Amino acid sequence: MSKADKLAASASFGQARSVSARRAAIGAATGAPTTGIPAPTKVPLKDLAPNPFNPREELTDIEETAASLGERGQIQPVAVVHRTAFLAVHPGRDEDLGEAAYVVIDGNRRLAAAAAAGLDELRIDVNDELAATAADILESALIANIHRVDVPPLDQAKALRELVDVYGSQSQVAKRLGKTPAWVSQRLALLELTPELQEKVESGDLKVEPARRIGRLPKEQQAAAVEEINSAAKPPRQRSRRTLSAGPTTGTVNGVNAGTPQANADAPSTESVNAVNGTEPETGPVTSAPHSVNAVNGLRVDAGVDGRVLLPCSSPQELVDALEDLLSPEDLTAVAELLLDRVGSSTSPRPQPTPQ
Repeated sequence: MSKADKLAASASFGQARSVSARRAAIGAATGAPTTGIPAPTKVPLKDLAPNPFNPREELTDIEETAASLGERGQIQPVAVVHRTAFLAVHPGRDEDLGEAAYVVIDGNRRLAAAAAAGLDELRIDVNDELAATAADILESALIANIHRVDVPPLDQAKALRELVDVYGSQSQVAKRLGKTPAWVSQRLALLELTPELQEKVESGDLKVEPARRIGRLPKEQQAAAVEEINSAAKPPRQRSRRTLSAGPTTGTVNGVNAGTPQANADAPSTESVNAVNGTEPETGPVTSAPHSVNAVNGLRVDAGVDGRVLLPCSSPQELVDALEDLLSPEDLTAVAELLLDRVGSSTSPRPQPTPQ
């Protein structure tokens, strides 16, 4: 057996990884050896630095993860890049990394939990392609967290905004992440909330879904929209029986669920219906209006006949956004299936009448 064959068959040679052109360029610029050096599988914690651009501004469940590491050990390696690869696209961030030889891209919570659990080292997976550009570092960290429910919504929105700055448009970001433009737009809407309402989102006092809709409103209308939601969530006070018309109402119609009052009298009513929860106001009759602008999602809805609601939209995308706001995911899926069935039936040839 030749020396080359013996070298190829050795265990250490088998662990050596091929070096990309980018990594070779980094090695040439820094003088750090690259070719033929196997990546370590475990390193001391002191050699690992958290990603300064991690989408999570605050790591959660550190104690729970630390307990899991202590009892079950490390299940997945943390994804890292070499210090030199990170600084090649983020020069001047040496102080953020300390003396660490690697920067963690995916696994920052595990790194913090390992320190809390008193562990000495962690298994790593070195992949410098995650740091090909500054956008790649952010994108890699975001994609790693995109399907995790514990990522704070505002942290996710801020990372998405940075990606929009890098790629130039929401549609390009959506394409990179495998999401729809509406998905990106909804999450970015949180950043349009007033600072006070963003704090309520962070504390959990304001739920994320209505907060995204409120973020589409002008800032001066947002506080009132939150008050309407809070009022709608309170149990209604006991009221005396009121008579309502059996005919179509000329008042404002519920912009969320398009509900109409039940008829239980013959006299017509000119009272308005609340634009959030479909209940009549406590103060009695008010001047009627032929339409309502819903304070939660900003959609204008027109009252039609028999409780029908008209959504004026100037484009298919606007109509889809309106339906996404008004319907649950299950109902939205059902509407999509019905539309597909309708399109299929309209394009299929109609049966010809049988000659008599």
